[in-house]
Amino acid sequence: MVFAPDTEIALRTVVNLVNTAANGRELLATVAQLDGFLRSEGFSGSRAGDAAELSSVHELRGRLATLWTADEDSAVAGVNRLLREANALPQLMKHDEWDWHLHATARDAPLAERMGTEAAMALADVIRSKEMDRMLVCEAEDCDAVVLDLSRNRSKRYCDTGNCANRAHVAAYRARQATVH
Repeated sequence: MVFAPDTEIALRTVVNLVNTAANGRELLATVAQLDGFLRSEGFSGSRAGDAAELSSVHELRGRLATLWTADEDSAVAGVNRLLREANALPQLMKHDEWDWHLHATARDAPLAERMGTEAAMALADVIRSKEMDRMLVCEAEDCDAVVLDLSRNRSKRYCDTGNCANRAHVAAYRARQATVH
């Protein structure tokens, strides 16, 4: 494990959120799709369940995508902006099936604010640990999805949104075979 469990979970949620708009797709087009995403990510707390909330999550997704590929100084500024906008006040919490972890907003804060604050707290850990090189973009030529490399040897290069790794490996194999024959 590279980071605390809640940090890794929050980082994976950032990856999954950003990748809902990868490669020209829109996987959060409706409130129902947002509901499904939040369920799959185990995200709790209050919800408005309306188009405005969906729009605010879309705006957050764009901000997080920009932070994912930012240099350290820009990432720090973006993380601090997210925390400042939410009036973040970190506290240890234990709820539902989760053991002790950090929350920095109230459970009844707007959804995008809570999501942004959790992401910012996780990204702050990444920055403080000097591990931003674990935040990648898929190396497949036709993919712009983001990747979180938590492997011990820092070897993850492809996203989990499709078959990018498999396609790259098959192409490399075919290229090697073409030079042999």
